[in-house]
Amino acid sequence: MERIRQVRLSSVVLPLQQAISDAKVLTGRQRPMTEVVFLFAEIATDEDRHGIGFSYSKRAGGPAQYAHAKEIAGTLIGEDPSDIGKVYDKLLWAGASVGRSGVATQAIAAIDIALWDLKAKRACLPLAKLLGAYRDSVRAYNTSGGFLHAPIDEVLENASKSLADGIGGIKIKVGQPDTRIDLDRVRKVREHLGDGVPLMVDANQQWDRPTALRVGRTLEQFGLVWIEEPLDAYDAVGHAELAAQLDTPIATGEMLSSVGEHVRLIEARAADVIQPDAPRIGGITPFLKLATLADHNGLELAPHFAMEIHLHLAAAYPREPWVEHFEWLNPLFNERLETVDGRMLVPDRPGLGFTTSEQCARWTVDSCEFT
Repeated sequence: MERIRQVRLSSVVLPLQQAISDAKVLTGRQRPMTEVVFLFAEIATDEDRHGIGFSYSKRAGGPAQYAHAKEIAGTLIGEDPSDIGKVYDKLLWAGASVGRSGVATQAIAAIDIALWDLKAKRACLPLAKLLGAYRDSVRAYNTSGGFLHAPIDEVLENASKSLADGIGGIKIKVGQPDTRIDLDRVRKVREHLGDGVPLMVDANQQWDRPTALRVGRTLEQFGLVWIEEPLDAYDAVGHAELAAQLDTPIATGEMLSSVGEHVRLIEARAADVIQPDAPRIGGITPFLKLATLADHNGLELAPHFAMEIHLHLAAAYPREPWVEHFEWLNPLFNERLETVDGRMLVPDRPGLGFTTSEQCARWTVDSCEFT
C-alpha cells in the first residue's frame, strides 16, 4: 500500500504588477491589493509520486493559513493518499478547536487539493477525467481587465484583447459610491462589445438592498449574464428578494468559507449562479459535496478565481458552467491554460496539470517539511 512519506508547505507572496482596486477600495473598506499570499502543499509518497495544491489569501490571512497548516500537516505521514475522505476528517479534528470554516479549512484546502492532484496523477488522468468530466472545455470570462482602478478606455482595450485571446465573456467591476459612474461604464462596455458578447458585472458586496434593486432594474437593459455580489455575502434574505424581483440572474458565494454557508444561500433561493471557491471552502472534497447540492437545486456554476483548479471542477459539473480567467497566477507555474473560441480547454496532463516555476521558488518566504 502506497503511503505518504513527506509533506512540504510553502508560503509564497505573489506581487501584482499594479495596485488593484474594486468597489471595496472606493468605499473605503479595504486598501488596494498589491499582492496575493499563497499556501502551497506538496505531498510525496514512498513510491516517489507527488501532488501539489494551493490555497490563497488577498490582503490578509495568508500567514495564518500557513501557521495552521504547519500545526496539522504532520498527521498525514504514513496515511494512504487514496483515503482522501479519511485524511480530511483527520485534519479537521486535528484543528477542531478553531472550527470548520475560514482559515482552518482554507489551510486544509491546499493539502486536500494536493491529494486530489496526486490521485489523478496515479491514475494517469487529468483531474477532470478522474472526477467524471461532462466536457473537455468550459466557457471562460475575463475579470482581471475590468477593475475600477482602470480608466474606461483601458477597460475597453482589455476587453478587446481578451476576446482576441479566445476568452468568451467579459466581467467588469461596479459598486462605486456614485452609481451613475457605474452605469456609464457598463453602457460604454456594452456598446463596445455589442449585444452578442456575454457581459457580467460585480459589485463586490457594496450596495444596500434599495440601491441594489434600483440599479439592478436599470441594468436590465444591458442583457447581463449576471449581477455578482450586489449585497453583503451573508445576506441570503436580501439576495433572495433581489433574485425574485429581477430578470437578470444573481450570482454570489465566492466569499463564503464553508459548504454550510452555501447551503443557507441555496435554501433561501438567494442565487441563480453559485460561485464557490475551492481553496476558500476547504478544498475539492467539500466542493464536490456543494456541487451535488447546487445541481440538485438547478443552479448554474461559476467558481471564483483559481482557474488552474476550477477548470477541472467546472468540467465535471452537469450543467454548462463558466470559469473565471485571471492571468495573475501565470508566473507561479511552468504551464499555461489555453482559450479558444470563448472556451478554456481542459489540459490533457495528469492531475491539475501544473508544476511550480523557478519564480514561484524565488517568491517563497517560508517553508517547512514533515517526514
